[in-house]
Amino acid sequence: MFGKLFRRKPDAKQLEEKMRLDWDQRARENARFYVETSQSDWSDEQFFASGDQSIAEDILTDMQNVCQGKDPKTMRVLEIGCGAGRVTRGLAAIFGEVHAVDISSEMIRQARQALSDRANVHLYQNNGRDLAVLPEVQFDFAYSNIVFQHIPSREIIEGYIREVARVLKPGTLFKFQVQGVPEVNSPADDTWVGASFSEAQAKEMARRNGFDPRYSIGAGEQYFWLWYFKK
Repeated sequence: MFGKLFRRKPDAKQLEEKMRLDWDQRARENARFYVETSQSDWSDEQFFASGDQSIAEDILTDMQNVCQGKDPKTMRVLEIGCGAGRVTRGLAAIFGEVHAVDISSEMIRQARQALSDRANVHLYQNNGRDLAVLPEVQFDFAYSNIVFQHIPSREIIEGYIREVARVLKPGTLFKFQVQGVPEVNSPADDTWVGASFSEAQAKEMARRNGFDPRYSIGAGEQYFWLWYFKK
């Protein structure tokens, strides 16, 4: 059983800079491993097949909630924390337009290289706290996979939730995953093991930011999935 640790509230700007530096370093060292740690030596085929598997499990089984009757080829979708493009490539095969952000310039560089043949993909390095880098458009669906579980600040995570609410069309879905395991014994600025959420905290965060927290799976576990529908 993990013990709880009191986390001193970190300075937001310093934490954002540390996240950027840490993820740039991880990307230079072995981007694909740090994106998906099940193996360390990924071929292109294996890496993008793992992203397709995530999409098969998270999206293709849930198209009623994701698309809500829309043709996916007409949809503009947002991915937060695209890393080296593992899932982004698969999203681009399903949806008409994909916009993806990541805090790491090195991750974005590698994603651009890997996805240069995908004309419907738009990649941006963001600042780690908001989505101001995006164009002034609205999205039909937002998704994030194995990203927020690495952010050590609930305030930063909630800032992203608020920003997603700003750019999503009313009634549409933000499907994402957070850390559900009670906080482990790690430093307050650890950019690998992020801040955790209980089911009650996740519901409260949704309602504070204009979402209906309709479904959830995995409370108390590492992969705590949330379905937030914009009101």
